[in-house]
Amino acid sequence: MDKRLISDSEWLSDEGLQRLLAILSDDGEKARVVGGAVRNTLLGQPVTDIDIATTTEPRETTRRARKAGFRTAPTGFDHGTVTVIADHHAYEVTTLRADVETDGRRASVTFGRDWQSDAARRDFTINALYADADGTVVDLVGGLADLESRTLRFIGDAETRIREDYLRILRFFRFFAWYGDGRPDAAGLKACARLKDGLERLSAERVWAELKKLFAAPDPSRALLWMRQTGVLTKVLPESEKWGIDAIPSLMETERALGWAPEPLMRLAAIIPPDAGRVEQMAKRLRLSRAETTALTAWALAPVPASDLGEADFRKLAYRVGVNGLSWRLKLALVSARGRAVTDDAALTEAAGFARLLKLCEGWRKPVFPLSGNDLADLGLKPGKQLGAALSALESEWIDTDFTMKRDALLQRAAQMLEGRR
Repeated sequence: MDKRLISDSEWLSDEGLQRLLAILSDDGEKARVVGGAVRNTLLGQPVTDIDIATTTEPRETTRRARKAGFRTAPTGFDHGTVTVIADHHAYEVTTLRADVETDGRRASVTFGRDWQSDAARRDFTINALYADADGTVVDLVGGLADLESRTLRFIGDAETRIREDYLRILRFFRFFAWYGDGRPDAAGLKACARLKDGLERLSAERVWAELKKLFAAPDPSRALLWMRQTGVLTKVLPESEKWGIDAIPSLMETERALGWAPEPLMRLAAIIPPDAGRVEQMAKRLRLSRAETTALTAWALAPVPASDLGEADFRKLAYRVGVNGLSWRLKLALVSARGRAVTDDAALTEAAGFARLLKLCEGWRKPVFPLSGNDLADLGLKPGKQLGAALSALESEWIDTDFTMKRDALLQRAAQMLEGRR
């Protein structure tokens, strides 16, 4: 790869970034962009976060940035990181450092000025690429060659890198899903398999954050396969152990064929059993957000409709169970049918039926029941169980008319029901 390949990138020419690199490189100091921004630019992929490595220590970084009119925040001061806001862009600026002590979760560091040592302490070769302000790429660990061949490789000894932070096991598979090709690096695989018990030391939040990023990859199927074979997947997602990941290849093919946007949570749903109790346990263990838990629980509770279900019956079902969980159920049923349709003509008919229902689901808007408890109270029914039962019965009659029964007709029917009770 041309070492000046990123010199014309739009983000690097940003005036605020160039000013920041300049002030941090004055008086014998040096600052470079490092990591993902360099990697993604070389791969022709979008750049979101821009990190900077510098020889200036945190206090000096802060002093220089503020003197230039930039705002700062000590987001990781003890580890050398200062966030600098330059022209509305946030940059994480971290002093060159080396790990002097680590327990597999967090490290004590010492600041330095040696770029080779700073590169050597990072995780993967493709993440240890630096770029000067003029776009020159600085490669100290063979990252360019690995990027060219799409090889994900730990820097130095894989076990040593993992023992510094066991999250690197999950990062190995996550980065392989996004940037790797072929078979993962053998030494890295063996180290991940041997040290997978170290994942138990990590916080649930860190584990789930990595898994979400992995499930968001364009095609995580190969990474998930290797995670299963090394035992890593069972370690972090025991729910998948007997359920398996067989649905993932068909899901990836269907996403590509039908133009579905990747849904990380639905991909997770594809490899765990649809059991609301187990979903709840998993959500607590991984500390999923309330919205994530609700979405997965709705999927687990939703039934799989028959592929030949009529439109009116589907609308009744959608009203009663909601379309959020039903949508994932239909998508995964369609994926399964498409996978079987290669050798089963009946499955082809099934797939067509699920595709039809999914279209109905996507266009469904839940109608609003025209009556409320106040309407029945106005007719003389006292609040309580009887009112609730009457309202539920009326709603059922309304649903059975395919939601066509008007408010006046419902009120008339309510009056008849009350008259019959007297």
